[in-house]
Amino acid sequence: MEDVSLRTERVTLDIDNKDYSLLTGVEEENLKRIEKACDVELYVKDTSIAIKGTDDAVEKAVRIINTIQRIIIKYSKFNKYDLELLVDAVNRNAEDKLLEALDTIIARTYTGKPIRAMTLGQKVFIDKVKANDLTFAVGPAGTGKTYLAVVYAVELLKKGQIKKIILTRPAVEAGENLGFLPGDLKEKVDPYLRPLYDALDDMLSSEKTLRYIENNTIEIAPLAYMRGRTLDDAMIILDEAQNTTKAQMIMFLTRLGRNSKMIVTGDLTQVDLHPKQESGLKTSIDRLQDIDNIAFVKLTNSDVVRHPLVIEILKRFENNGGM
Repeated sequence: MEDVSLRTERVTLDIDNKDYSLLTGVEEENLKRIEKACDVELYVKDTSIAIKGTDDAVEKAVRIINTIQRIIIKYSKFNKYDLELLVDAVNRNAEDKLLEALDTIIARTYTGKPIRAMTLGQKVFIDKVKANDLTFAVGPAGTGKTYLAVVYAVELLKKGQIKKIILTRPAVEAGENLGFLPGDLKEKVDPYLRPLYDALDDMLSSEKTLRYIENNTIEIAPLAYMRGRTLDDAMIILDEAQNTTKAQMIMFLTRLGRNSKMIVTGDLTQVDLHPKQESGLKTSIDRLQDIDNIAFVKLTNSDVVRHPLVIEILKRFENNGGM
């Protein structure tokens, strides 16, 4: 990097010494990631970081480092997973919107820990759910769509705005014919609904979740058990909706009752239906656009909040013709 067009700029670190390692990462891993993402060289000295690169590259690195400092000062935490999301936000000139999303507390766990939108897409998702009675959220694994849907449902229940939560998924692997499996209904469907339980346990504790299930305040059942019902004063969440048929989706959507909301989540790259069956989720996206009080949110790889490798894996499959 000896080109005469290169320049060096120094960023003063405003964070405390105890938070210095949060910015740099273990063995300066975060700094190395910033160098790679921005194509710059970083030199740490005392309470500042010198950045060497082209004008645009230096500007990008400065924005990343300054935003990291703002996050650390406000939340006293930052890690390599946060860095991946931040770099993406800076690439879209949206770091201020990301900080706004992080400021918004969606709910708190039963231990009091705040749950926030971790990406711009998640913030849009929650905003759409609040503003509409029916929201479709489509995106890859790890974008938090199911977790946030359950979290928001429990928050409404705690506030008394709804009386019931219904969580459902199509049990495609068993063809929704669960009779051959051993045990009662709960034991039969638990393997398909485990991700929903995980979110409930975070919000309510496993003991309270069980109590709500026993008194039918929370109902967890395969999609086939929704037929013939009208659901008032409820939040109804359909997960893995890409595996519904057109007929199943129509059946589900027409369960919506008074003072109720629905959230439909799915990933169109993970359809397990027979090749001749069209996904009910895809049909809904094609036919229900431009209807008042129905919202569609598309989450992307940029909204994945799992290990950074998940993002890279999704990108590779996406760049090679999909799953």
